[in-house]
Amino acid sequence: MNTICKACFAVLGIMAVSYSASAQQKFIDPANMDLSVRPGDDFYKYASGKWVKNNPVPAKETRWGSFNQLRDFNINAVKGLVENAAADKSAPAGSVKRRVGDFYRAAMDSIAIEKLGYTPIKAELEKIKQLKSTVDILNHAAYLRTNGLASPMFSFGVSQDKKNVNKYLPQLGQGGTTLPDRDYYLKDDSRSVKIREAYTTYMTALFKLTGSTETQASKKASVVMAIEKQLADAQMSRLEMRDPYKTYNKFTLTDFNKSTPAISWSSLFNQLLVGQQDTVLVSSPKFFVSLNGLLESVSLPDWQTYLEWNILKSAAPNLSSPFVNATFAFNQAQTGQKVQTPRWQRMSQLTDGTIGDLLGQLYVAKYFKSDAKVRMDELIENLRKAFAIRIKNLDWMSDVTKQQALDKLHAFVPKIGYPSKWRNYDGLAIRPDTYLQNLRNAGTWAYQEMVAQLGKPVDRTRFGMTPPTVNAYYSATMNEIVFPAGILQFPFFDPNADDAVNYGGIGAVIGHEMSHGFDDSGSQYDKDGNLRNWWTSEDREKFDAKTKLLGEQFDSYKVLDTISVNGKFTMGENIGDLGGLNAAYEAFKMTKQGQSDEKIDGFIPDQRFFLSWAQVWRGNVLPESAAQLVKTDPHSPGQFRTIGAPVNMDAWYKAFDVKPGDKLYKKPEDRIRLW
Repeated sequence: MNTICKACFAVLGIMAVSYSASAQQKFIDPANMDLSVRPGDDFYKYASGKWVKNNPVPAKETRWGSFNQLRDFNINAVKGLVENAAADKSAPAGSVKRRVGDFYRAAMDSIAIEKLGYTPIKAELEKIKQLKSTVDILNHAAYLRTNGLASPMFSFGVSQDKKNVNKYLPQLGQGGTTLPDRDYYLKDDSRSVKIREAYTTYMTALFKLTGSTETQASKKASVVMAIEKQLADAQMSRLEMRDPYKTYNKFTLTDFNKSTPAISWSSLFNQLLVGQQDTVLVSSPKFFVSLNGLLESVSLPDWQTYLEWNILKSAAPNLSSPFVNATFAFNQAQTGQKVQTPRWQRMSQLTDGTIGDLLGQLYVAKYFKSDAKVRMDELIENLRKAFAIRIKNLDWMSDVTKQQALDKLHAFVPKIGYPSKWRNYDGLAIRPDTYLQNLRNAGTWAYQEMVAQLGKPVDRTRFGMTPPTVNAYYSATMNEIVFPAGILQFPFFDPNADDAVNYGGIGAVIGHEMSHGFDDSGSQYDKDGNLRNWWTSEDREKFDAKTKLLGEQFDSYKVLDTISVNGKFTMGENIGDLGGLNAAYEAFKMTKQGQSDEKIDGFIPDQRFFLSWAQVWRGNVLPESAAQLVKTDPHSPGQFRTIGAPVNMDAWYKAFDVKPGDKLYKKPEDRIRLW
């Protein structure tokens, strides 16, 4: 787990505004369901079968579900904000509206962008030809990183020390590759081979577009592939990276230098603008030993080609059409997307991703409803009470560990809607006629802001997501649960919906993020956010035994032909769903509706609760994207999230009269009960 579990709930960096179901006839609509199916045989199809059948993936998407519908509806509202800002010539210079408008105007000036071709990066490509040594290569890699141009070779950042969370430290991690997962370089199954071929085609195309002949471009592509394959071979797997102790390796700079003699970290840290540091955290020391070997064995011209490629791939989506089209063709081979996402949509999302605290101010001023925050405060406290009850009633945990768990639960800090202190991007130059330069300036500004944290108190006001994002997250080192304004919409939340719908939707989101504090990784952090064991050994063994069973349950779910869900890789999110839905149900039963048998649209309260959960996860996904997500996404596919938690809950069996002989039936003694 990273210090922030970004995209913990939804996996989609998407935006929303007031998409209310109150305009719809029903919050739980039988027209979306397949009532010919027994819920105990296929709850996903029962709850969402007709919706899935009637909503194929649109050509401009790679998947389509409730999240995407919400995004598609709301991205138009965000479009309205940025277009209004861009058109308002009277907005004062330096104002939030003017800066958002200038950024979007530059991004949408396709005529100017087409005329420039790759001129904006020509000078940077020329600089690489002047490098004369390995030291030059390392220093130039640092230059690219600090100037918002590329992040070659490895990852670098400044963030909290996981064992002393009140202090920021420089942190080094594996990186340097382009494909979404190391397996694409190392495995020879048909999908991996196809993607490598598409990648080679992509590299060759970009090298040709910047002046190389076919032969030269092909050779350069081979050079990059060879270097990246060796970097991939040195990387830890995504599963290994989930272990917070395995990725916590603290070194003095002197000791770390001993394992990488080809790299003077004191000198390189100066180039990285962090000055003289005594200590560094390294997530994968063996990766840097391998990188050291590559610096000694790979020729200078090959490293120059590698750096050239890093500039090209970073800039290509923002250059003229030939570069953008080549990038889309490469993405298409990986995801199966049929047509390019419209430029206005890409640029709206880019505006949010680049200057999100500026766009966020416009968004919140127009669309965020204060009553939503009041209701969320109430829901969070109800979920906290319910979670506490469940912890106290655990039959497998000792009292001493229960107390530690309760202390952590009560220490959770909730953040709702938007930050209490906006970033104003002081010093960031944005002009309406210099698109790529605006991006470079923003990259430089963000890097400098990050390294400036060293030596300062940890900023606990920051949000890890922008306000318009439809998502939520838990941060282990902050011990906080965060809900941006964008997720406070239907199907998660609607002030006009009955409690069953809201508790099965946003209530489960809240419980999910709380449960991340107690999943296989988050449970290794204490109430203050420090990586520290607070369990008795016996309780931890019991917990591990239960998570093993949960992993085996999800291993049995098949996604495509020979591809199954990876229960260990998705463990944290599966625990989040199981703990979260249980806690949400516990809280729901405290409400008036939860204690009644009233029917709405033909469904009793408990049925509406579980159907609300199910409709969040309905969707379709292209086969190519599904195959990629199994490798790269720590969340299980939606159809398995729909059933994965309910089949372990007695209340679901009772609500839908699920009996022995039904395909999803699990014996009571086999149902997994964690939190």
